[in-house]
Amino acid sequence: MFVADLTWPEAGDLGNSGALLVVPVGSTEQHGPHLPLSTDTDLAAALCAGLAGRRRDVVVAPAVAYGASGEHSGFPGTLSIGQAALELLIVELCRSATDTFERIVLVNGHGGNVEPLRRAVTLLRSESRDTRLFLPRYSGDAHAGRTETSLQLALSPDRVRADRARPGDTRPLSEVLPQLRAGGVRAVSANGVLGDPTGAGAAEGERLLTQLVNQLFDRVRQWWPEPEERIRP
Repeated sequence: MFVADLTWPEAGDLGNSGALLVVPVGSTEQHGPHLPLSTDTDLAAALCAGLAGRRRDVVVAPAVAYGASGEHSGFPGTLSIGQAALELLIVELCRSATDTFERIVLVNGHGGNVEPLRRAVTLLRSESRDTRLFLPRYSGDAHAGRTETSLQLALSPDRVRADRARPGDTRPLSEVLPQLRAGGVRAVSANGVLGDPTGAGAAEGERLLTQLVNQLFDRVRQWWPEPEERIRP
């Protein structure tokens, strides 16, 4: 169920029934020459939709498609609002949302968003707003490599320019982090890729997507156990 599809009376009824609002938070930023700028947002939205497919009490908000992506500046198409603006946006969004929904989960799809999201959640919870943050955990290369390319192939293969996929900087993230912090991704990778997207596949992406939806489902169930009749098999 999606907020964008509801009328205000329907949203009110769902809020009164104790529905849980999940908010995808992503970014609009470069993901190499082969992946769309929406890659992080696509993942966050897919996880939220996957959770809604398993719990009847979940309502999915429109995605926040702008994040803190300053490290990708210099690549055309990157639209970053920075950490302070993201934190403020999330705080005000959730303050408004809690007029209708008592429980909120922010589902993050971009690493650069983590700190402002944590600060926002800390503030919101200090105001007695039941807001949580979910950070998907998975191994793999750092950015626009095999992992993200496989996920995007599972989600929307027609939007992957597979013929343009090329390796970028394949060193471990720990090795390039000082350069990244000083000069952004441009300082270490001319094509914006941190990893190697060659060999990526939809089947691998589907397995990882299932794993991540399971992570989210389990975490939400830990936070708010629900009656069995609200959980879809």
